Amino acid sequence: MSCHIDNIPTGRIPASVLKKPTVVGLYGVSGCGKSFLLKELKEELGEQEFDYHEGAAVISRLVPGGLSAFQKMEYREKTVWRERAIDQIQEDCTISGRVALVAGHFMFWDEHDKTPQLGWTEHDQTTFTHILYLHVPPDVIAQRRMNDSNRARSSISDEHLRKWQQAECDQLRLVCLEHKILFSIVPPSRHKIAKLLRNFQRNTEEYNLSCARDRLDEVVREVAGPGKLKTTLVMDGDRTLIAEDTGALFWRLFNKTVKDATENTGGGKDPLKELFSGPFGYSYAAFVQAALLYEEVDEKQFDDFCEEVASAVTVHPEFVSLLVQAAECKVGAVIITCGLGLIWEKILKKTGLSETVKVIGGGRIRDHLIITGEVKAALVARLRTAHGMYVCAFGDSVLDLPMLKGASQAIVVVGEERHRSHRMDDALLKAIDDEGLQACQVLLPKTASARLDVVKLPLVSITEGRFLDSLVSRLPCRIHILHATNKNPAKLLMSGMRDARVAGPALREVHRRVGWYLTTEFVSELIGLEEYPIPHVQGPQTQANGHRLRDENRILIVALMRGGEPMALGVSEALPLAPFLHAKYPEDVENRHVEDQKTVILVDSVVNSGKTVVEFVRHIRKLHATIRILVVAGVIQADSLAPGGALAQIPTTEIGFISLRLSDNKFTGKGTTDTGNRLFNTTYLQ
Repeated sequence: MSCHIDNIPTGRIPASVLKKPTVVGLYGVSGCGKSFLLKELKEELGEQEFDYHEGAAVISRLVPGGLSAFQKMEYREKTVWRERAIDQIQEDCTISGRVALVAGHFMFWDEHDKTPQLGWTEHDQTTFTHILYLHVPPDVIAQRRMNDSNRARSSISDEHLRKWQQAECDQLRLVCLEHKILFSIVPPSRHKIAKLLRNFQRNTEEYNLSCARDRLDEVVREVAGPGKLKTTLVMDGDRTLIAEDTGALFWRLFNKTVKDATENTGGGKDPLKELFSGPFGYSYAAFVQAALLYEEVDEKQFDDFCEEVASAVTVHPEFVSLLVQAAECKVGAVIITCGLGLIWEKILKKTGLSETVKVIGGGRIRDHLIITGEVKAALVARLRTAHGMYVCAFGDSVLDLPMLKGASQAIVVVGEERHRSHRMDDALLKAIDDEGLQACQVLLPKTASARLDVVKLPLVSITEGRFLDSLVSRLPCRIHILHATNKNPAKLLMSGMRDARVAGPALREVHRRVGWYLTTEFVSELIGLEEYPIPHVQGPQTQANGHRLRDENRILIVALMRGGEPMALGVSEALPLAPFLHAKYPEDVENRHVEDQKTVILVDSVVNSGKTVVEFVRHIRKLHATIRILVVAGVIQADSLAPGGALAQIPTTEIGFISLRLSDNKFTGKGTTDTGNRLFNTTYLQ
């Protein structure tokens, strides 16, 4: 929307700091009580932050000869002065920084006229940011017009007043939607309108995000207390945990139940669908407008409809099972919904999950919270950074993509074709191909067809124990230490590593085999597996599923030079999709190497004191606070992992140590016994 500020005298205020002011129109048919309400609001809100304007009074001050001269003008000339009046109001509040509240007329319609005369101008639709329409019963308006001794008003029937109101509501709602002006029908209550005006003034997008973050911090404290919750499931609600859209169900119920629904919500249609498919799109303002729509519903009816909608839907049993087990394993869970938070609180209560699963949502202006796709993403980022959590996010629509891209693990929930977001496929493909999204998909129900293909979007089952185990394994309740010291494969492989006669290429080959073995035996246990389609040996007509490490292409293998390279090559052989990096010093690992990764595997032949590993871990933690780090080595000295050892002092968030053998031998090789010299036949240099 453009801002008409050309007439502001030069030098009053720098143009660079001017911004579009908040201008709220107070509308309603003539005689509904706008002027009286304006005076009441002035008493309640004061004049420090608000300006109050009678449209007719502003015109009277501007027009030579006052209002009487204006009334004698032709329609086009009146339009010019009306535009000058609203321009003057905008100019004044631009300079003052106060919110302008303007009582005006959308149309004038005497009963003997076939068509109304519009009082609305093009300048109105570029100036107003909000329109509040006073809905007063026609019989009350008729009585007020009759009793008004200050103005000469024509007698109008209740039926014509009802027709006039309906025409104004319908046309204003359409005009406001087209020009992205927030619109709401309100009762003539000074207290309700005053609360709305304070909200319009204070609740900016930045303030809303701050409130959402505060609510998230409160939820974290409710669930486990500061520093105790380390893994959290973040879920969208509609069409993710359930198959239906609760917003659509709410308005369907409203239109079916309320006799005057066509008057209140714009024709008995789904107002949310009309809103989000229009000029507002999925902007922050669009979600504020949605909240204003819910605000128009009677308080008791609102609660009753929420209750009925909650009773009509069922959470997917797969999610119920997952959430019950997550609570038992101390994995947090929160629903972040763009829809009505009250509905989801009622759904959780009926499902028996309200004690362990929390809701962050809004719905009405009075709920003081607007949830958008951007807010979802910001809350996921806060869980990962401020709270140091591993976040597994579930979503189904374009609005969930920012959240999914920001999560540690992203899962797209795919329902039946008739319930899916039709815009999602193209947006999802773009996010994967161009924006680095790595995600899996879960089919609910299992008979649903997959989105895209299962190579770009691998299938995952959230009911299998290993899925939850993969999340629980990320809990930093202890250091994960896996080794094969007493296993037969370790004894066989270790023989080649300890044999003084084995050096050069032969020793490098042993280390390569150790790297492959440790990855398939132990790394797979900590990271978990995922399925992917493979051609079957029986022919292309036969389907088969292979297995690989979960998010294999987001695992960075770092060979600690020079001794770690041969073993790292074995790790790489087991993880052919994983990127590979040589690093002699911690600084060789840069932000670009880890920012899109989920796991870093540090590989060395021998870990003695652990000093080098600690330096690498601390450096990587500075680049990515929550990334999982695994250390893979042929031998790790046990003392380095014991209480007081260097490795035991590392913060335990997402870290594990994997070794062919834990050694109590504190011997550190030198010269001809140094592993690096033996690997590369450089003992003669010593």
